[in-house]
Order: sequence, then structure tokens, then C-alpha cells
Amino acid sequence: MIERLPFGRTGHHSTRTLFGAAALGAMRQDRADALLELLLAFGVNHIDTAASYGDSELRLAPWLKHHRDHFFLATKTGERDYDGAMASIERSLERLEVDRLDMIQFHNLTDEPGWRQAMGTGGALEAAVAARDQGMVRFIGVTGHGTQVADMHLKSLDVFDFDSVLLPFNHMMMQDARYADAFEALYARCQAHGVAMQTIKSVARRRWREDDDSKRFSWYEPIRDPEALRHAVHWVLARPGVFLNTSSDATLLRATLEAARDFDPARADGLAGAVADDARDLDLEPLFVRGVSDTI
Repeated sequence: MIERLPFGRTGHHSTRTLFGAAALGAMRQDRADALLELLLAFGVNHIDTAASYGDSELRLAPWLKHHRDHFFLATKTGERDYDGAMASIERSLERLEVDRLDMIQFHNLTDEPGWRQAMGTGGALEAAVAARDQGMVRFIGVTGHGTQVADMHLKSLDVFDFDSVLLPFNHMMMQDARYADAFEALYARCQAHGVAMQTIKSVARRRWREDDDSKRFSWYEPIRDPEALRHAVHWVLARPGVFLNTSSDATLLRATLEAARDFDPARADGLAGAVADDARDLDLEPLFVRGVSDTI
């Protein structure tokens, strides 16, 4: 089975791989049900969705009626003001058909104006705290992408004691020295203070190229080579204490979970060289380039 670790200070032991439920956003219910059975087969016990992931919350609802107690359930709001965030939380509870969320997260809180609004008087943070006080949610997290996200998460942690953070982590992103430095500072802080660190884009190859007519199940082109995918998953899991959120491309879920199940930290020594070789052979590119492509 996939290793479980304490999810920060929440008291929950989550599998190292968390199910990224963006994969359900455009699925029929029968296909979603079949995909979700994989989570039980591999022992995955943590689901991460969002209000903006299409029909994801709706696809989860029928399945959660039978399995709610087995999963840490997290969703996200992109609203920045109190009323919008509170309405978003209430809507997610209705769509998921649950009485309480384990965690609400601020979705992609990386721009200064949005950050100031969310963290200020009458902002989304006040709504999340009120929802926690009312028993609607248990924990509060913050997420983001782009090259500024680690710095912004550190700034967020200076203002509020968030229970988790989420950001990109892969070989190509860590080639940006400024990103790598900020990531390491955030990682150290999370480790020291019991903040769960979730990572995304572990199996990203590059942004889609205009002349590529392949079927697209995520906004970026993923790594599909089986061995390179295993290397990418193992490279993330070799970082002690971090969690890997699976891709929105559902066709990669089984391979990702198999790689996580087979991960052996005692055999991680050669991963840095392996992922560097894969980056060269597969022509990997960073999804986010400072000052060029910091948004999806």
C-alpha cells in the first residue's frame, strides 16, 4: 500500500498521493465511479477538489455517501471577499452533499490585489475562520501556481497559521534558482511548524505545443513514458514529508498510484540523474517561466 504520513498537524494520516479530483470535472458519473474505485484499491484516503473543477464536486457526492468516513475531503474557493467565500463554502457542502469539509483552501492566492482582499477586513479569510468556528470546515489551507507562489505562501503564513499549502514541485521548476530558494524556505518552515505541504504538476512535461494534436485531458502535456513517469513520482516522494496530488489527466491515475505504491526511499539515490536524463530525452519545459508564463 501507499505510505501514509501525518497531514501536518491535522491529526489525519494521509497517503503520500492525494487524489486530485480535477480529473472528474468533465466525466460522466459511471466513469467517475469506476475511477474512484481505484482509490480504494490503492488505499488512497485524501481527496482534493475545488469549486471551479467543473462537475467534480457533483461527481464525488454519490460516491461519498458510501465512503465519506474513509477520506479527508478538501475543496477550494476562488472567492476573495467574505460573502463570496462563505457562499462558495455553503455551495460546496451542498454539491458534495456533506455536513462538513475537512479543509477549505484559497484557490491560487498568488496575486497581490487578491491577496490583500482575501486576507484583509471583510475578506475570504474571515469567512473561512467563521466557517471553521461554525463547524462547516475543520482546517484552512492556501494553494497556488506560478513562479511567485512559494514567496506568497510564506507571506500568507506570516499573517495566518494555515494548516496546509499547495504549489508546483518538479525537476524543471526547481531549475529556476529563485523558485528553488523560495521553495526550500517554505519547505523548512512547513516542516518546522507542522504545516502540510501538497505538491502539484509532478508529471508535467510542458505546455501543449500548437502543432500537437494529441488528445488533451489536462491543460498541460503530461509525461506519458512509463519509466519517466515513475522517476518523476519517485523524485517527489523522495522529499520527506511532502504529498503528491495526482494529475487532472485521469488516464495517468493508475500508473501514478502504482509508482507511489512501489516507491522505496532506500533506492532513491539515482533519481536526480534519472529525472535530468528524462528532461533531456523528453524535451521537458517548465510550466511557469518568470515574467513570461506565470498563469495557466
